Amino acid sequence: MRSLQKLYMILSTNFFIKAFFIFFAGLICLAVLIPSGKCELKPYVAVLPVNNLSGKTAPLKEIKQSLIDTFNKNQELTVLGEEALESFMARHRLRYTGGIDKKTAEVFGQETGVKAVLITTLEFFEDTPPPKIALTSRLVSAGPNPEILWMDSVGIAGDDSPGILGLGLINSPKKLREKALQTLSKSLTGYLSDKSGAHYTGGKSRKKFRPKEFYRSPVMSHDMKYTLAVVPFFNISERKYAGEIMTTHFVRELNAFENFSVVEPGAVRETLLSLRIIMKDGISLADADIIFSSLHADLILTGLVLDYQDYQGTTGKPKVNFSVLVIDRKSREVVWTSKSYNEGDDGVYFFDIGKVNTAHAMASEMARNVVEMMIK
Repeated sequence: MRSLQKLYMILSTNFFIKAFFIFFAGLICLAVLIPSGKCELKPYVAVLPVNNLSGKTAPLKEIKQSLIDTFNKNQELTVLGEEALESFMARHRLRYTGGIDKKTAEVFGQETGVKAVLITTLEFFEDTPPPKIALTSRLVSAGPNPEILWMDSVGIAGDDSPGILGLGLINSPKKLREKALQTLSKSLTGYLSDKSGAHYTGGKSRKKFRPKEFYRSPVMSHDMKYTLAVVPFFNISERKYAGEIMTTHFVRELNAFENFSVVEPGAVRETLLSLRIIMKDGISLADADIIFSSLHADLILTGLVLDYQDYQGTTGKPKVNFSVLVIDRKSREVVWTSKSYNEGDDGVYFFDIGKVNTAHAMASEMARNVVEMMIK
């Protein structure tokens, strides 16, 4: 006991020794964010305010705090304090929270000491019974070359599993939100503990959600590893932010495959803004050449969203309709095109068994099918 008290007194009076221990702990925590690393210390991260793509007012602060509370409860992360985060965001005039560019990622690490930034997007929120929620989170390294370390999403409705006599119905938006956050927390725990793979590895992909039309060039190889940039989808649907939503779906699904190293969307956004690239009707070959050069990418994936619908209440069905285009840098050719469209009750004949209740869940599976077919 005396030896421990003596060590405490030394550490509390010697600034340099304390600094050494903090620095050393930081190096160890950096290792835990690398898939091959093994570390029992919790990584130090910044949790950005929730990026709202739902198109309506939502309890964003409550969602963020619940997310932090869930991580703290499960002892997964050490989170940068809110005051320090707000100070950093004000100092660097950081308003966009849906991604992080290279410069911001670098100064984040330098000034706050965090090793990664957690970016969360709210796609859909409905609090009238049955409630619905769709969330996507990703952990991005803080440094000059931000890398997506982990990414996963969840889209659920209160009547997904009603059960016998409706005993499985969830009518409380708060309970549904907590269920969604626990799903993300469990996925992140799997990544940090390296027990279930480096990150989200894709779920089931049913045949009914495969593209209705597609073309795959022989130039595409399943043995190659590509650096791929997902350029925001062009949106002509009535759903606000549908282009950004579909972009996020494909970033998530592509990131699950070892064939692709996906460029952080925040870096793609910053490149488009800095080069003043405006794609009114989609991407041109000239624009693609500039993006390839700036982001050092091998492939560019983009597309068009024609329909992206959710519904309120107990009657209705989600609808999703989009097309995808992939351009290869080396050949300057289109190496993949596809068209996908589905409704939530496709293939459902009795008692709504197998019905999909959120556009998020359906779009995720549709995007997963596209990516699987691209590389096989």
